[in-house]
Amino acid sequence: MQFQPIQDEEWPSEDAAFNQEFMHKLNIYRTMAHHPALMAAWAPLREHVVKDTVLGQQFSEVVILRTGTRLKSDYEWSHHVVRARACGMSDRRILSIAGSLDTMAEDDRVLSRAVDELTENHQMSEASIQAVVGLVGKEGLFDLIATVGFYTTLGFIVKSFATPIDDDIASALKQRPLAADAADVSS
Repeated sequence: MQFQPIQDEEWPSEDAAFNQEFMHKLNIYRTMAHHPALMAAWAPLREHVVKDTVLGQQFSEVVILRTGTRLKSDYEWSHHVVRARACGMSDRRILSIAGSLDTMAEDDRVLSRAVDELTENHQMSEASIQAVVGLVGKEGLFDLIATVGFYTTLGFIVKSFATPIDDDIASALKQRPLAADAADVSS
């Protein structure tokens, strides 16, 4: 059974408020609209994880991109390549997040190692906890864990229901594919 993204004319009346907000803009949330109560509960957490995180935009994108990579989620990867570019990350840096820890700048390596441990072992090592706290503080550590959990859930949804990449994102990446030699890894 497929749960395709709900179109505006089919939008559930229980979710009417969300159709006026950010959620009607993305296929992932159009897919989640099949469960109005989940959408209502999801919105406040999304606000924190996406907008109010202590990680800041670039570190948040590193965590999300690495989570998308670990889940093999083309949807999350594609959407967050565009968002990472929008917040000033170079293509080379973005591509490094999908690769070996050895190819990353040190801060990205700290965050990505934590993501790897969470997705592999479902916990972080003491060394990673200390490194993350040293980089982004105690609240940043919790935001990293919440971000991985949040995007893991989204990854499960988009992969289970073959949610299509949004047209504007696919078009942006077609017009400007990732280029490894575009800039320095640290930027």
